[in-house]
Amino acid sequence: MRRTDLDSPHDAPDAPGQARAAARPRGGGADAAPGDRALGDFLRALRGRADPARLGVFDDGRPRRVPGLRREELAELAHVSVDYVVRIEQGRKRRVSRAVLTALADALDLDGDERLYLFAVAGAATSPPDAAHPQDTPDDRVPDSVRRLLDGLTGLPALVLNRRMDVLAWNTAATWLLVDFGALPKEGRNLVRLAFLDPGYQALFRDGWEPMARESVAALRMEAGRRPEDAALQVLVGELSVRDTRFRAWWAAQSVSAPKLRRKTYHHPLAGPMTLDAQVYAVEGSPGLSLVGYTAPADSPSEDALRFLAQWNTEGPERRA
Repeated sequence: MRRTDLDSPHDAPDAPGQARAAARPRGGGADAAPGDRALGDFLRALRGRADPARLGVFDDGRPRRVPGLRREELAELAHVSVDYVVRIEQGRKRRVSRAVLTALADALDLDGDERLYLFAVAGAATSPPDAAHPQDTPDDRVPDSVRRLLDGLTGLPALVLNRRMDVLAWNTAATWLLVDFGALPKEGRNLVRLAFLDPGYQALFRDGWEPMARESVAALRMEAGRRPEDAALQVLVGELSVRDTRFRAWWAAQSVSAPKLRRKTYHHPLAGPMTLDAQVYAVEGSPGLSLVGYTAPADSPSEDALRFLAQWNTEGPERRA
């Protein structure tokens, strides 16, 4: 089969430098840089979970030792050499052009989030990063105007999150619904950490816990690909990998997803089940910060439950007696 010029040894990235991994993945050559290993690990994971039939690969009858695409099948679909795919997966290909990355993404039929992550870990992000280093941005400084807004939302649970899903600010209604963030140490105020390590928070979701937890891991990995130099994120991933086998397995699966609007059902021990939408708004002038408000459909049992929760907590025990 004729190979195109995509696998030329002179391919160069369109952005300088290589992305470094947020956690130290396995694999790669002895002299492979962390960013090289991140790209190779992700490509192997994508290839392993690909459906050959869906991608139009002819079944030649040979048994597959592992699920997914063979390297030679991916190479043929992407019009590159098998050796080129091997070198990427082993971390021996330090410069991968946008053209090759696009060919690989097309061959694997990646969705938008997976495609963005592939480019990010290859050091060829499709959009420019924020002007400031993530640890130099005001991640821990919530504007006073946003704090006033939180306080004004008396019956509506609301939080301010950074990219790592650290809870930086909250209103009283959020503590009624989720957890008393003020009673937690600062390092414990993280939605992903709570999802895996806090039994009370986990109990709020019941059967919906696993999809919620998987989504949070995928969103965290997406952020790791965009900002591999974030030391606090590396610490969080390391802690959760050690303390929870499910997190470790789902992190290794390399699924990625940008945070999205989600409707979730919370099984509150006092107010009962309530289905709420998480509305997410970027905080203007504060890169990486988001305001999240939890709302219920109008005239629904969930709206009644949310109102009851507010009344119960504001009336005081003497009036409830």
